[in-house]
Amino acid sequence: MTTEIAKIAERIARAAHSGQFRRDGRTPYITHPERVAARAAERTGNDPVVVAAAWLHDVLEDTAETVESLQQAGIPAAVIAAVDLVTKRDGVAYDAYLAKIRQHDVAREVKIADMLDNLSDSPVDAQIIKYARGLLVLHSE
Repeated sequence: MTTEIAKIAERIARAAHSGQFRRDGRTPYITHPERVAARAAERTGNDPVVVAAAWLHDVLEDTAETVESLQQAGIPAAVIAAVDLVTKRDGVAYDAYLAKIRQHDVAREVKIADMLDNLSDSPVDAQIIKYARGLLVLHSE
């Protein structure tokens, strides 16, 4: 897969998150997927599937985008599968959520990059504990 898919994913993420802001109410939300994609690119040697999934990691959860709309936009199934796995669902226990992600190489890389970015964004104590625990789960054998 070429880097073109990452560029398409970036365009989708920028449009989908337009007008959204981080917790501080001032920082455009897109800065988060941007940093997650950059971190994922660095960790994986710019793997286009991982980078595309990183750009899109919050679109199913926080925007009007759907699996179907991503398919229609030409996003490959491998990217969509990772995005779908990192999307939190109501009623799914955190441990079960992490266990599924841990089994999927692309989703695991994206979630690690996501957690690391969230830890760099003035987290409260409960978030620090949650993400530290999650990182341990995702890094364990």
